[in-house]
Amino acid sequence: MAYNQNYQQQPYGQQQYQQGAYQPPPTAPPQTPEASLRYWFDAVDSDHSGQLSTEELQRALINGDWSPFNIETVRLMMNMFDTGKFRISSDNSGLITFPEFAGLWKYIEDWRSCFQAFDRDRSGYIDFSELKTAMHSFGYNLSDNFLQLIIKKYDKRGKNPQGRGDVSFDNFVQIAVTVKSLTDAFKRIDREGKGYATIAYEQFLELVVSNR
Repeated sequence: MAYNQNYQQQPYGQQQYQQGAYQPPPTAPPQTPEASLRYWFDAVDSDHSGQLSTEELQRALINGDWSPFNIETVRLMMNMFDTGKFRISSDNSGLITFPEFAGLWKYIEDWRSCFQAFDRDRSGYIDFSELKTAMHSFGYNLSDNFLQLIIKKYDKRGKNPQGRGDVSFDNFVQIAVTVKSLTDAFKRIDREGKGYATIAYEQFLELVVSNR
């Protein structure tokens, strides 16, 4: 998300910028972080409405290899930070204003620092071992089989059925937020904290649907 020397996100990891990859808007002159963020917001606000749709927000959120965030993660961010739920875009996905965008940006920057801390080999991706360490540090004692399932689901760049066995920054955020929201929902059922609970079929469906 490079647009200003004072508020810059350089490509992270060993990936090189390639021709045909996503190209960010031209960089702005040095200015305050808030002004730089406003510049970035205006650059992706293609219809000049003062609000960002899901597609516009996706253009603002970039991984370390300059690839845009996957649309599922963008929608997740949109739902978290769209405080004016009555604002509906043409695709019924909601809209966010600049103050909401600023809060979302800070949230993502915090996650980026977390991601970089767990990316021990500085590859720009989180592999199985790094994900296991991250989940454990978050307080989730998940089995290797379940972690492998997560990797398989969120490894979006693999060119074979098994994938490459790692996840990008945007998918790491989606994993962490999804696991937390599902865990919180489960804890509301497992009130005694036993780690298991009896749940009715429709209650299970409600839990899953409400956290997607």
